[in-house]
Amino acid sequence: MVLLAAALLARFVWLPNYRPDLRPGERYGVDVSNHQGEIDWERVVADDIGFAYIKATEGGDFVDRSFERNWKGAEAAGVDRGAYHFFTLSRPGAEQAENFLRTVPADPELPPAIDLELGGNCATRPDQAWIDREVGDFLAAVEAETGERVLLYIGPEFEDVYPIKEGLDRPIWHRRFVLRPDGEPWSVWQLQSVADVDGIDGGVDLNVMRRPA
Repeated sequence: MVLLAAALLARFVWLPNYRPDLRPGERYGVDVSNHQGEIDWERVVADDIGFAYIKATEGGDFVDRSFERNWKGAEAAGVDRGAYHFFTLSRPGAEQAENFLRTVPADPELPPAIDLELGGNCATRPDQAWIDREVGDFLAAVEAETGERVLLYIGPEFEDVYPIKEGLDRPIWHRRFVLRPDGEPWSVWQLQSVADVDGIDGGVDLNVMRRPA
C-alpha cells in the first residue's frame, strides 16, 4: 500500500509538469472555458503556449460567459485562437450552428471545432440517423460561413454509441493520455487535463498541434 501510494503521488506530482518533446512543425496549446476562471494570457504565452481553443457556445443558446474576455485576451497576447462548440443531443444542428456563428468573431487564426461527448450532455439519446443528420447540418452551416473544415473532437464514449468519425472525413482532435497517438491521423492531440500552465489557476487541458501535411 505504501508503494502504491508513493507511485500515485509521484504520478500526480509529475503529470502537471509533463510536456512531450515537440517534433518539427508542432507547438503546445490549451483549451479553456469559464471553468478556468480569469486567465493571464501574457503569462500563458510566456510559458511556451502558442495556441488556444476557447469554448464559445453550447447547444442552441448557451454562450460561455468567459468567451469574449478569453478571445480578446488571447489575441492581445499573440496566442493563435480557435473557438469550439459543445454539441448537445437535444437541439437541431442548424440551430446550434446559428448560436456558434453569431457568437464567434470572424477573425480566428484556427479553424472552428466541435466537441462531441456524452459526458456533461443532456439525457436525450437520439438514434444514429438523428446524429448523422444534425451533426452534418452543423458542419455544413459552419463550414459554409467560415470557409474552414471543422476540427472534430469526439469522445471515445460518444464514438462507441454513435460511430461517426470515419464517415465525416474531417481533421481530428485526438484525445490520448500522455502517449502519442499511434497509427491514427490527427491535427491536434489532447494529452492531459491537469497541466500546470503559468497564468491559469488549476489544471488545464494540454494539447499539441502539428502543421498540416
